[in-house]
Amino acid sequence: MEINWITAGWIIDMILNGLVWLIIAAFFLIFIDMTDTWTRKAIKWMDEVDKWTRKLIDFLFEWIQKKNLKIISSITLIIIFGILAQLGIIPKLIT
Repeated sequence: MEINWITAGWIIDMILNGLVWLIIAAFFLIFIDMTDTWTRKAIKWMDEVDKWTRKLIDFLFEWIQKKNLKIISSITLIIIFGILAQLGIIPKLIT
């Protein structure tokens, strides 16, 4: 009985490839799980910062309206919108 070495090599290659990809998948599943918790924490922190920023902006706008300070309100808006544009938040809000 003769052994078909091409078929035997192909089977061995498939088994070893499967084991390597199983190890890679296990490693990346652990890595994805770890980064997922980091992402969730970052999103919670971003939500808190967003709420705080909205309260601050509302407070500033109300104060400016009460004092009737149009020049200061214009400068404040330019600064705020400039910062938001530099951070790339305004293009994200538009799209």
